[in-house]
Amino acid sequence: MTGTPVDLSHHLSQEARLRKPNSMKEIWRLARRKPNMISLANGDPHSSLYPIKSLTFDVASVTEKDPVATWRAGSSSAPSHSITSSRDEAPVLPVRTAFQYTTGAGLTETQQAVTELTRFYHNPPDHVATLSLGNGDGVTKCFRLLGSPGDHFLADEFTFSALANAAVPHGVKWVSVKIDEGGLIPEDLENVMENWSEERGPKPHVLYTVPCGQNPTGSTLTVERRKKIYELARRFDLLIIEDDPYYFLQYTSKPSTPEAQPAPAGSDSQSALSPRGLAPSFLSLDTDGRVLRVDSFSKVFAPGMRLGFITSSPFFHAHLVALTDSSTQHPHAFGQLFLTELLGPAGWTLAGFDAWVRSLRDEYQRRRDFFLGLFEKEVAPLGLVDASVPDAGMFVWTKINVERHPRFRREAGKTKGATTNCRQLMEELFETCLDNGLVVMPAWVFALPADPKYDENPIADRMNYFRLTFAGTEEAMEEGLKIFGQSLKEFYADQPKCIEN
Repeated sequence: MTGTPVDLSHHLSQEARLRKPNSMKEIWRLARRKPNMISLANGDPHSSLYPIKSLTFDVASVTEKDPVATWRAGSSSAPSHSITSSRDEAPVLPVRTAFQYTTGAGLTETQQAVTELTRFYHNPPDHVATLSLGNGDGVTKCFRLLGSPGDHFLADEFTFSALANAAVPHGVKWVSVKIDEGGLIPEDLENVMENWSEERGPKPHVLYTVPCGQNPTGSTLTVERRKKIYELARRFDLLIIEDDPYYFLQYTSKPSTPEAQPAPAGSDSQSALSPRGLAPSFLSLDTDGRVLRVDSFSKVFAPGMRLGFITSSPFFHAHLVALTDSSTQHPHAFGQLFLTELLGPAGWTLAGFDAWVRSLRDEYQRRRDFFLGLFEKEVAPLGLVDASVPDAGMFVWTKINVERHPRFRREAGKTKGATTNCRQLMEELFETCLDNGLVVMPAWVFALPADPKYDENPIADRMNYFRLTFAGTEEAMEEGLKIFGQSLKEFYADQPKCIEN
């Protein structure tokens, strides 16, 4: 942090200001004031009554040169690494400790593990970890912590809708910021803030963004843009919710071996990168405590793991714990035990985790390149679609050149609302794909709702995108892109379909 702490308490929501700490959890913390205290206060079932003798996890070995490729190719015979925790003994977390009640921050040992992980990759000056029930839980808790009815939050104009929708019931209104292949455009963010009309209500005070492999566009912010956005956040007193589930899937021009750490394709220079060869996070740039970073293990382990964490200043950490203690409670013991032991001395350790995510990056980069090669063969020759090349994540944002369709129309002189029939035509193409057996994700699913009174460039006229993924099998990519190409031919031919009686 800076020498003089920045008071950011005015960003708290009405709910956060009214919430009181859970008194029973406060007593629980006091019970740990010194070792071997006798408690007649708690209501925890005794550990001798847990019907669990031990837990053993067989995970991939990370001692291989390319652990992900070895794991996939070897199937049941692939080299593995066993991690065991028994009721009374374990390298870090025995069962009897892991399965007790704890506070909303999570088990102390797990907090320490993710804190070391954060320090390893981001090295923030003074931040604290709060465990969450996965990425969605972490983000929505940040929304509740900071959003009051009538507040305005900023976000990319195309944003993962399930999370954006979570803020709306709390009375939060979204304000979109334009993005391009390089991610959120700092100049548009500056324009929104500088020209904010007081009649709209309170000026935005929170920016929600996905800086790496943005969902749905796949864009990744360059180092230069990250620095500009953070400076704008300081200038306009914005908090940044940094939602970064694809951070470890940043692609390079070469394999991500430990010996060579080439810059990710979207980075400005090698010297601007973190010591791990990845683009610096907003958290690593944070000097004021205005960044709340949300991390997830769903993309590097498994989506059903439902364990993540929020890294924030101690001030926001305290309020997040109070929220959790009065809502979801701490995350499940199974995930916390697994993660703690995996990163611990008898597990992968941090070095092993880094080896795994490097190898995972190479696998997803191979899939991305395979997808783009198929796209060049099956779709690009039609001249009807352009595909972005993502520098991170698992999505390709495809731009449909809808203006080439014979029924495309633009209404001259119209000043409010949509000026084209883009949305209608894209819905027709979407239905054509479905009829041919292909599911794609259309842009309108991700479009932030806009206020037509202030939106000078309606997003309805920019709905000509589909999000496609390369996270699936090669067979799915091959068949899917063939169907996509055929669907485009049918759609642009604009021939009426025969209706069967």
